[in-house]
Amino acid sequence: MIVFFLVVILVYAVTMAQLIYGFGKIKTYVPKTKNPQTYFSIVVPFRNEAQNLPDLLDSFKKLDYPIDLFELILVDDFSEDNSQRIVYNWRMENGAFEFTLLENIKITGSPKKDAIARAIHIVKQQWVVTTDADCTFPAHWLRTLDSYIQENQAEMLIGSVQYTDGNSLIRNFQQLDLTSLQGATMGSFGLGLGFMCNGANFAYTKSLFHELGGFAGNSDKATGDDVFLVQKAAAKHPEKVHYLKSEGNIVVTKPLKNWGAVFQQHSRWASKAGAYQSVFGKDLAVIVFLGNLCALAALVFAVLKQISWIDFAIVFGIKFLIDTILLYKTNQFLNRKWMKWLLVSSLIYPFFSVLVAAYAVCFGYRWKGRKFKS
Repeated sequence: MIVFFLVVILVYAVTMAQLIYGFGKIKTYVPKTKNPQTYFSIVVPFRNEAQNLPDLLDSFKKLDYPIDLFELILVDDFSEDNSQRIVYNWRMENGAFEFTLLENIKITGSPKKDAIARAIHIVKQQWVVTTDADCTFPAHWLRTLDSYIQENQAEMLIGSVQYTDGNSLIRNFQQLDLTSLQGATMGSFGLGLGFMCNGANFAYTKSLFHELGGFAGNSDKATGDDVFLVQKAAAKHPEKVHYLKSEGNIVVTKPLKNWGAVFQQHSRWASKAGAYQSVFGKDLAVIVFLGNLCALAALVFAVLKQISWIDFAIVFGIKFLIDTILLYKTNQFLNRKWMKWLLVSSLIYPFFSVLVAAYAVCFGYRWKGRKFKS
């Protein structure tokens, strides 16, 4: 049995090592001082975000970018709180830049895709930027995008995302998890096999969106407005899809406050894997799942005395070491702060990920007060 565990965990380790290598190949971009030229249409779908909208809108107000070169399109996905009132009140007090508030129209099984597609019909220029209502942005967010666009022949840009800081286990568990996802995303692009992104920091041209048929082909999936579009673009025009690794382009989002919400969020993420177009993405999802299942099974077998605790320590140690290297490299780029609760989170994660995968397959997930199937 231990031989089987070692084979699985070594395959996992080799795969993570490839991602670490790919991560190193993505060079950090330093924007040049240029006169801004790109007009951005920023699309923000939201539902029941009354607590987060003031921070979001104030963050837009602080952007170091000409107000005549961007517009904001908010799409309300049938909010049940006073989100719209907050938006209107803010607009009356801060009517500095172009601002449109739309109500979503349900067309497909994916409310967020419906919201983005609705907004794209009215964007004024080519570049669309999507983000989430619980995000804030560095002052040079749009300047960094503009500088990169002026220098490169890109039509789709994937940016980095991190959580706000905190000291609790749940906050740092989420931070480490998101850090690993960001590291895997950058690593896959460094290998020329990019398949993943985060819709909180995602930009593409309207013409590319329409050429790809928008969200056609995966509109039955409630989630995946970001990864499915990336995979379609990478399959058809890989040279136009770039990862923008720049400190001035890191979007900050807020962690969830309880474990139940974190579990449902990860179930939502896990529900997408089976529909991936990317072969590498599917293979990676399986390998990561098996790596976590292997670590969990090794613990159970050690408790049952089917293998020794030394054998378990070897299996877990290999996984912990390779994971930590990827986490450390990614964390050095994102915030350069100490990775708190690393060992505890690494012990929890195999239990968590295996349960999430099983739950997502069997029961789907709940999000924003709605029930969805996988």
